[in-house]
Amino acid sequence: MKRALDIACALAGLIVLSPVLVGLAIAVRLDSRGPSLHWSRRVGRGNRLFAMPKFRTMATGAPDVASHLLDDPGRWITPLGRFLRRTSLDELPQLWSVVKGDMSLVGPRPALFNQDDLVALRTKAGVDALRPGLTGWAQINGRDELPIPEKAKLDREYLERRSLLFDLQIIATTALSALSGRGITH
Repeated sequence: MKRALDIACALAGLIVLSPVLVGLAIAVRLDSRGPSLHWSRRVGRGNRLFAMPKFRTMATGAPDVASHLLDDPGRWITPLGRFLRRTSLDELPQLWSVVKGDMSLVGPRPALFNQDDLVALRTKAGVDALRPGLTGWAQINGRDELPIPEKAKLDREYLERRSLLFDLQIIATTALSALSGRGITH
């Protein structure tokens, strides 16, 4: 049932938001040189790599690491990119990954291909069995501010507590967090 709900909601989101998606794609191209989308290599279910789309928020040529690992993230983030990250609008293209089956609406956020510490802790906790999510329990409980072990602990808690009602609670809290920009450091 979760998969059917994921597909229905993601397809509806892509259709309803298509004018916004097109507008943001044009805005990204006008804001800085390079493509509108950045395809990030992420770790998915069973620790398999997949390409996850995001609206590009960093200048082309930026290192392919988590922004908190950069010496000076502000140097790489585009002017529009700051707004897209603060509002989480850069994540909207991931609805395609939900339809495709690489992601779910709710689950642990997909780790970058080079976040070996997070992947190892999630694997040890059995979280690698889950499809990564557009949002998740750890995402709404600290986002960028959480240390890696705490993220893995919250991801394990989601694994143990997951249900339709819990997913709906996470989605509602995510919407409120996105509107406020809470928990985003870069």
